[in-house]
Amino acid sequence: MPTTNQQAADRALALFHRGYNCAQSVFAAFAGQIGLSEELALRLAAGFGAGVGRMRGMCGAFSGLTLVAGYCRGNLTGEPEDKERVFSLVREQAAAFTAEFGTMTCRELLHLDENIAEGARPNARTQAYYESRPCERCVAFCAARAAELLSSARMS
Repeated sequence: MPTTNQQAADRALALFHRGYNCAQSVFAAFAGQIGLSEELALRLAAGFGAGVGRMRGMCGAFSGLTLVAGYCRGNLTGEPEDKERVFSLVREQAAAFTAEFGTMTCRELLHLDENIAEGARPNARTQAYYESRPCERCVAFCAARAAELLSSARMS
């Protein structure tokens, strides 16, 4: 069943507020629509959170969106034309994300010092946590974009 952008954002934010990471929240919001159980979607996206394994690389919410893009246009052959379709789609989404947030890098989104190493242990989810970072906006944005991708994939 098609999902509106706002419904998708709300579902992804509900997962995020339950403690799932940004990648899990975006990807699992669409689990049923792409034929996966929520449990499997959560497992598949688990390592992409907090900039992949909390190493603060590419934004995890964007990683969740990329997983949905792969579902919509992923290549099933090794042919360059097939790979180009999904790469072009991901680049489109990356341009939109960067236009909205200025960067796709988790560390930069969170304004973290690049010289400070963090461990794998996530921060506690408190009101101050949510207020100090753009993660909710990133999750909502990526979920809305994913809903658009799935909607247009159904029409083509």
